Amino acid sequence: MKNNKENYDAIIIGSGIGGLVTASQLAAKGAKVLVLEKYIIPGGSGGSFKRNGYTFDVGASMIFGFGENGYTNLLTRALKDVNEKCETIPDPVQLEYHLPNNFNISVDKSYEDFLNKLIAIFPEEKDGIEKFYGSCKSVFNCLDSMPLLSIEDPYYLFKVFFKSPLSCLGLARWLPINAGDVARRFIKDPELLKFIDIECFCWSVMPALKTPMINAGMVFTDRHVGGINYPKGGVGKIAEKLVSGIEKLGSKIRYKANVTEIIIQDKRAVGVKLSNGEKLFSKIIVSNSTRWDTFGLNNQKKGLIKTDHVPLSEHRWTKNYKPSPSFVSLHLGVTKDLLHKSFNCHHIIVENWDELENEKGVIFISIPTLLDPSLAPVDKHIIHAFTPSSIDEWENLSREEYLIKKQNYSLYIIKKISKIIPNLENNIHHKEIGTPRTHRKFLGRFEGSYGPIPNKKLLGLLPMPFNTTKINNLYCVGDSCFPGQGLNAVAFSGYACAHKIGSKLNINRFNLPD
Repeated sequence: MKNNKENYDAIIIGSGIGGLVTASQLAAKGAKVLVLEKYIIPGGSGGSFKRNGYTFDVGASMIFGFGENGYTNLLTRALKDVNEKCETIPDPVQLEYHLPNNFNISVDKSYEDFLNKLIAIFPEEKDGIEKFYGSCKSVFNCLDSMPLLSIEDPYYLFKVFFKSPLSCLGLARWLPINAGDVARRFIKDPELLKFIDIECFCWSVMPALKTPMINAGMVFTDRHVGGINYPKGGVGKIAEKLVSGIEKLGSKIRYKANVTEIIIQDKRAVGVKLSNGEKLFSKIIVSNSTRWDTFGLNNQKKGLIKTDHVPLSEHRWTKNYKPSPSFVSLHLGVTKDLLHKSFNCHHIIVENWDELENEKGVIFISIPTLLDPSLAPVDKHIIHAFTPSSIDEWENLSREEYLIKKQNYSLYIIKKISKIIPNLENNIHHKEIGTPRTHRKFLGRFEGSYGPIPNKKLLGLLPMPFNTTKINNLYCVGDSCFPGQGLNAVAFSGYACAHKIGSKLNINRFNLPD
């Protein structure tokens, strides 16, 4: 059994965007970091993979956080901090919705154009629409006027409050509030409220009543301010560039390094054990696994922490949160002439409002080659479609049953997409389908989940756990931590985690970020 001889300041388990931002921030502060990734590529659900001349994004390709100004452009800032940059392609439309009762609308880059289109559909709700989205803008303006780092650090909070007292007070009032409560304060039309639900669901996998107003404010405004900007070469370029920056600063990433245990001694995390028996030691351990996988929660057989070391606070967390559904993902290579170049990149199909949160209730569609043709052969487009699906749907199946079910889901998704892309079935040249079992296996996520969602309506972001744990020197990062799901949200989690660790290691800069 080998033990490491190198002395690391931090070992990070998992190379999802949250873990990589943590690593990049620590490396930029001068720390020596080791990232351990059990798969062969970085990024997790924010990665890409290649097949037969296609570059497919593992997850969604609708990316926030790549703007140029302010403090909410977290991905841009994270890359800059390690002397890297992604070339991006602006998307003029965030989403085109195809909803019940022939309710179709696209969300333009222009805030005024989008609101005017929505008001034209619901003229009697003009005042409510302006007040709801105006409230979202107020939240965003507060966020965008202050450096976004750890809110667990009292000293940092004092400096931020001194710099931006009104923004801090403005933001604090929104922490316990959900977007649905604000929408219902101003809007009465039930169909418009359903639209607010799908506006939240498309990135939080929750209706508005369960979506924190802080998150909604950032997303609903940043799409018009910073915009939706796709990284040229695929979403996986973000992770690749972060890895490059980390390595140039003297830190490391190891692939095929499957962590099976976090070593606890005297109630402190001191290292990790790999599946090959190797032990690696460090001052700090960071888990970018979900909290279920880290602590073995929800009757999971085994987590990274042995049962007798799991804090009661982690079990209490599971009373408030449950894993969201996973997805069935369909990656297609199709004839290029099937799509006009003016066709929008991102679409959502909902046929029945009552099915919104159910199995196959929503179809998400992304066509990234409309923005970056280099992702596919010259005469082809990529269509990436996915629909929510529970792990329970895919357990206890024979190999034959599993393959038949995959084929049936594939046919179902293609049929739904064909309503907006006619003749699709006859123009497919490449097809791959992933299930919740696929996501669990390759992404290492409990039940293949997209992240935690509330068991019941909660007070905004207040119940979300932060980066610190009850085990000394052990931190968590990613969508199981404040502020939740989405690449920009986990980037924030990475910034916060690195800042908190930096305070402990006494390597943080004195001045606030510019």
